Amino acid sequence: MARSARRAALALAAGVLAAGALPAPAGAAPGPGPLARYHQQRLIWKSCVLGPDDTTGRKLEQAGARCADVTVPLDYARPGGRTLTVAISRIRATDPGRRAGPLLLNGGGPGGPSLGDGPGVRETMGDVAARYDLVGVDPRFTGRSTPLDCHWPTGSAWRGAGGDRAGFDRVAAFSRDLAERCRTHAGDVLPHATTLNTARDMDVVRAALGARRISYLGYSYGSYLGQVYASLFPVRTGRMVLDGVLDPDRYGARLWRHTLPANRRALEGWASWTAARDAAYGLGRTRGEVLAALERIRVAAGRSPLRLGAHRLDEHVLPVVVLNGLSQHNDTAYGDFAQGVRDMLRTAEGRRVTPSPGLAEVLAFLLTGADSAYGSAQTAIVCGDSAAPRDPEVYWRDVQRARSGDPLLGPVAQNLNPCAYWDGPRERPARIRGDLAALLVNATGDPRTPYDGAEAVRARWPSSRLVTLDGADQHGVYGVHDSACVRDAVNAYLATGRLPGRDVTCPA
Repeated sequence: MARSARRAALALAAGVLAAGALPAPAGAAPGPGPLARYHQQRLIWKSCVLGPDDTTGRKLEQAGARCADVTVPLDYARPGGRTLTVAISRIRATDPGRRAGPLLLNGGGPGGPSLGDGPGVRETMGDVAARYDLVGVDPRFTGRSTPLDCHWPTGSAWRGAGGDRAGFDRVAAFSRDLAERCRTHAGDVLPHATTLNTARDMDVVRAALGARRISYLGYSYGSYLGQVYASLFPVRTGRMVLDGVLDPDRYGARLWRHTLPANRRALEGWASWTAARDAAYGLGRTRGEVLAALERIRVAAGRSPLRLGAHRLDEHVLPVVVLNGLSQHNDTAYGDFAQGVRDMLRTAEGRRVTPSPGLAEVLAFLLTGADSAYGSAQTAIVCGDSAAPRDPEVYWRDVQRARSGDPLLGPVAQNLNPCAYWDGPRERPARIRGDLAALLVNATGDPRTPYDGAEAVRARWPSSRLVTLDGADQHGVYGVHDSACVRDAVNAYLATGRLPGRDVTCPA
């Protein structure tokens, strides 16, 4: 779950396909070996501030953090070859007498940087934070780590299929072009942009920090990364909190397929909220009227792109904008989305509109290359983790079936993406262990990592516990949604290492 609003919908739910055995990772055994020079490296800690406009660095500095670059191999099968850097930050524990060791942080994605997450997590943890070194990590190819940039004209590979076969073919050509740009500009590193290698990097970070074990807090895709790490390195895994839990059987290149019902419910919930505030947004006084307004926008965008400032919003981008508005269940997020829909409706009615700041940010993300590196890394990891169907007809048939039930969201949930034109993964996905002990957190209406996926993971791990936020269409809960019940349950586990005796349900 990336922190930026424009990426909220694009920090996608992801887990592992539990198929096939994973070869033992290089350096899995402790002690001297091919990874010794990485495990024994001396970290050079420095200021996190990169310049006068570096707000992330300033917040880290105010929290007492220092930053370092960890050297890792590009290819763990050839650790003597080319190297990368993984950028980390650390806020040291202030209660060394009860020190619990490092707590590594991952806010999701894939493609999302987490180096700057420490100050916010420390605030949520309260007194418990004093026992941990809070370690924010920008995974390989993201943020301040060695970058991967395919020089795309967009920050996201995901698009809707449009209303007819011609639209679908346009998106297929768009997806093929994005894949070719990655081969041209980053072909030498694409095979190494995988969750398996990110998990191996985490273990190098652990060793470089001088820790026998690491604890972990991961959101959304980060919950999958935590599952992979704990499966590869179980004896090095400490306390684990996985928030926005990804069912490993659902992860793959077609990220949105299993989220359509949850997103439709979240859209209806937002529409009800907006209808109760018709005086503010003018989109309708009932849920049905608000959804009808959104349908008018869809039809208009299908006829011709809508002009919003410097951007043109067409039928392929519109459903992604809508999905972007459906991850956070609070008045601020709902209001920002309602303002954006109001702007789009006025444009569809023929008025000249300057888009609201939230909508302008989303459009810039989707329709310019300003965040090319983010989208490039996200797609490279997703496509590098699992193979996708190559035949466009597979997607076209699925789009047509989904369109009949949901003409707005169905054509994006079932659509193809650059993974259809990607080279196949070099490794099989990780086989996730069935004996992991972790604290799982999920909201019942989560539109990114649907609740039934969290239930499936809980059933797979009898030794885990599930904290449920009941009645919220919310992605990411701990420290994100205002629930003292969830916060207390997580903090109690982090403080003691003892999971609750039974699953916990918290009212929204």
